[in-house]
Amino acid sequence: MAVALACVAGAAEAANCRSAPVPGIDWRDCNKSRLILKDANLEGATLVDTDFSETDLRGARLNSANLEKATLLRASLAGASAEKANFGKVEAYRSDLSGLSAENASFASAELQRSRFIDAWLKGADFQKAELGRAEFSGSALANNSFALANLSRADFRGTTLEGPVDFAGAFLFLTRFEGVDLGAATGLRQEQIEIACGDAATKLPRGLTAPRNWPCAFE
Repeated sequence: MAVALACVAGAAEAANCRSAPVPGIDWRDCNKSRLILKDANLEGATLVDTDFSETDLRGARLNSANLEKATLLRASLAGASAEKANFGKVEAYRSDLSGLSAENASFASAELQRSRFIDAWLKGADFQKAELGRAEFSGSALANNSFALANLSRADFRGTTLEGPVDFAGAFLFLTRFEGVDLGAATGLRQEQIEIACGDAATKLPRGLTAPRNWPCAFE
């Protein structure tokens, strides 16, 4: 059994860009754009700098995979699992991460403008310094997250559930949509951030913060 496991591990380590997807594969710097990798098992894979532009990764298993600096432009990870995965510094403009399960994953310093995290499970995920302009988080579950210093301009959190502390320290919240959201568990928020964000009468703020007079925001 030990010999067989060693052979599998060795095969994964020796994999190249033409190899089929298997757990632990090394596809660093590979071009995997415009492929159908639906339900692929890439757990623990090395995917650093890999190009997945417009690739179908729906339902893929990416738990503990390292996708640092990968390109995911217009890719779909809908319904994928990515617990403890590293998406740090990825370029994922307009990617679909709806239904993604990414507990304790890292999206630190990632480029995620206009990406969709609708109904995603994101507890413990790190979004520090991420670019999330116009990203959609509707219906997602948050707890123990950090959006510190993230750009959340025009991001949409309507329908999101904050089930534990979520750090917004230094985050840019220009027209960020919090209508109906309970922000009571949010930390790091300052009144000046709330003044440029958007909420309504159903938005609950942390103690010491007050709703601006211009709420609800007017949208064309």
